[in-house]
Amino acid sequence: MSAADAVRLLEQATFGPNLAAVADLQASSIESWIDRQLALPATGYAGYPVVDAAQSVGCPATASATCDRDNYSLFPIQTRFFRNAMTGPDQLRQRVAFALSQIFVVSGNEVAVTYAMAGYQQMLLDSAFGSYRQLLERVTVSPVMGRYLDMANNDRPNPASGVEPNENYAREVLQLFSLGVYALNPDGSPMLDGQGRTLPSYDQDTVEGFAHVFTGWTYPPKPGRAIHWNSPRHFDGPMVAVPDWHDTGAKQLLNGVVLPAGQNQDQDLAQALDNIASHPNVGPFIGKQLIQHLVTSNPSPAYVARISAVFDHDSSGQRGNLGAVVRAILLDPEARGDRKTDPDYGKLREPGLFLANMMRGIGGSSDGVYLRARSALMGQNLYQAPSVFSFYPSDYPIQGTELVGPSFGLYTAGTAFERINLLARLLTGPVTADSTVTGAIGTQLDISAWQALASDSSTLLDHIDRLFFHGAMSFASRLNIQTALSTIPATDPGSRARAALYLALSSAQYQLAQ
Repeated sequence: MSAADAVRLLEQATFGPNLAAVADLQASSIESWIDRQLALPATGYAGYPVVDAAQSVGCPATASATCDRDNYSLFPIQTRFFRNAMTGPDQLRQRVAFALSQIFVVSGNEVAVTYAMAGYQQMLLDSAFGSYRQLLERVTVSPVMGRYLDMANNDRPNPASGVEPNENYAREVLQLFSLGVYALNPDGSPMLDGQGRTLPSYDQDTVEGFAHVFTGWTYPPKPGRAIHWNSPRHFDGPMVAVPDWHDTGAKQLLNGVVLPAGQNQDQDLAQALDNIASHPNVGPFIGKQLIQHLVTSNPSPAYVARISAVFDHDSSGQRGNLGAVVRAILLDPEARGDRKTDPDYGKLREPGLFLANMMRGIGGSSDGVYLRARSALMGQNLYQAPSVFSFYPSDYPIQGTELVGPSFGLYTAGTAFERINLLARLLTGPVTADSTVTGAIGTQLDISAWQALASDSSTLLDHIDRLFFHGAMSFASRLNIQTALSTIPATDPGSRARAALYLALSSAQYQLAQ
């Protein structure tokens, strides 16, 4: 495997290349590297204590000054995200789970209990290469999702009191977690009727049918408590069924399927999720989004169709094998190659990826505290999306073109300056540790390897070009950086290295991963 394509694969399948990772990949075959990554266990989010959902109970007046932050905020898992991304061996699993967290969205705006959100993100890590159908069930019965989209304590209909099941989760599981709103061809393009109009993939009757399926589920009981209806918020374990509060009537689902009356909750849930997971839209809808998160914002219809085919039937005939889908995405000819000449290819590095890629590539260490704060300033407050549509829509348009650029939804003049200001800040010296954080080490870059190359500006730029630009740095960029370096004496390699890294990584070409 060429160095250029090895770097590109590591950008797609990890949180960023470094020299050691490139060498490891080149010493292997791409297939065996991917298979090893698929087999690695999750680095994970274990170790957060279960606390009462009421903050006043879990952190009474006598608690430590950091109790609220460490148990009732996303701070601990946001900082851990960056530590895992920088050093965890399971890079591919983490990248896929990060993508899934932006598809199967829950947000700290609604659920900020630390152990609860950690458990949800752990579930995505554990499910990243498994069955889509199994993932869909785990998401559905998650008490975090139950809280976020109102499935927890969703009551059966009561005509006398005017109660109807809440439709929130039913609508979003169809619109965002599986099908999308329009019927799709295998290549992701919308199906059209005889008049050229799009066709809906479901209607309001279908939403109501699924809303009735999702009745009668409540939070898992606290230790020592019995299961009962309308249980208080508790997130340690999946939601539990309370049969008396489940609607047992017939329910209309997708594609004309009707669940018969008289079934119990487990039967209704299993058959309803089977109905969703077997829908032909799921392959192109989920597959295209995974391509967009991992490889390129505007995959060709043929690329989407090839991935949809793998979703429908992997090599053993299994449907919805996410590990096989990810493998196919990364091995596809549209993902691979030394040099990409299509001007529409690639994707803007979203804040979390930009920060991790920069830290891994240059070389550095961090406890995640500073990176967490800067990611939020760039518009991506991790695991705290502003809505169920995540931080940006998958079809965010690039003005003046027919292209989409999802992560451009976060790119403004202000967030662009945040990126280059962060580079300048870290290249000038370390960020000191927060003494209130256990094990804090601050954030710092180690430019010694780059400094050792800086006496010869051409050699320095060759290495920067190879690791950060796949050997395709534009002639204009290289000339501009070379000119800037010529004003710095060769006897000052530190200043040369910092200037070269700053100019290269703040460039538009680097911000767009190609």
